[in-house]
Amino acid sequence: MSNINAKMVADLRAKTGAGLMDCKKALVSTNGNEEEAIMLLRKKGIASADKKSGRDAGDGLVESYIHMGGKVGVLIEVNCETDFVAKTDDFKALTRDIAMHIAAASPECVDRNEVPEALLQKEREIAAGQVEGKPANIVEKIVEGKLEKVYQQVCLLEQPFVKNPDQTVGEMIKESIAKLGENIVVRRFARFQIGA
Repeated sequence: MSNINAKMVADLRAKTGAGLMDCKKALVSTNGNEEEAIMLLRKKGIASADKKSGRDAGDGLVESYIHMGGKVGVLIEVNCETDFVAKTDDFKALTRDIAMHIAAASPECVDRNEVPEALLQKEREIAAGQVEGKPANIVEKIVEGKLEKVYQQVCLLEQPFVKNPDQTVGEMIKESIAKLGENIVVRRFARFQIGA
């Protein structure tokens, strides 16, 4: 389909934030189907986000979020590569969304690397006790499956995002990396709750 016009490209760019040439190529390869072009750009964006994940993120923001009339509060540090991106509305909205998610979902750590070994050992013992008497290879698979559930409960990046449970917090951050063009890292957070 060669009748891809400038308005179609501009509309797609406004919806996705992708470059003009990328939008045009996506529309050409999907025969002008905007929905398919958006999916294609998202897939390419996630792939390029994976490449950016190794880059140094030395700038960013510290964001706070207070909920329930001052009963729950979150302080979070989210890093990006440049001050320019840190000042954008998109980056600020992302940090607010992550802080709000932490207030609602109470993760204990950012990712798997921070999960205390003592917690994992305790969960292994509980899971193994629940399937006692089964063959060792089956016990091992069940224990690993239960540990995956623990990671999803305690690790921020693996939790379903409260505003969109079809997507994890980590996937939401990858989309922002693709959109903003810089590596983004949740460095640390603290969640405070009255009486907890």
